[in-house]
Amino acid sequence: MIALRAATPDDAGAIAAIYAPHVTAGIASFELEAPDAAIMAARMASAGELYPWLVATEGPDGAVLGYAYAGRFREREAYRWTVETTIYLASHAHRRGIGRQLYEALIATLTRQGFTQAIGAIALPNPGSVALHETLGFVHAGTLAAVGYKLGQWADVGYWQRALAPAALPPAEPLPVTGLLVLEP
Repeated sequence: MIALRAATPDDAGAIAAIYAPHVTAGIASFELEAPDAAIMAARMASAGELYPWLVATEGPDGAVLGYAYAGRFREREAYRWTVETTIYLASHAHRRGIGRQLYEALIATLTRQGFTQAIGAIALPNPGSVALHETLGFVHAGTLAAVGYKLGQWADVGYWQRALAPAALPPAEPLPVTGLLVLEP
């Protein structure tokens, strides 16, 4: 049975292991060196109480099968109601509905927090990620051509956008994730 929960620093090693093949053997990430557990733990910590990190686990040992998180979309203050969302699954966890479960929980949590827009940045081609985003209500918002060079090729990045909540005037500040985590959307 798949269970969702907030990621903890103890998950950093599993998260780094899931992410590493995406860095070293594919273009889904534009990083060139896979971060280790310590770097992942630092990234998780830098999210503070505002940006959620979730993991999907399975089995009696709670093996991590995938993770999803949100982070700041851009540095400028006026963007603070918009988040960039990310999801990665272990290779053996694809096509089991785990990605959808994780992303639905992340989207529900972000909506509860008061964020208004979610942005998915997808290195192209990546039909699986595009399909997941579009199934969950993201719409294509544009593509930047040949913006990343990795593994001997130029890659495009497409942006998919999903409204999370109405853009109120004036907007309320997004709330910390504490107590607002939705694990079963």
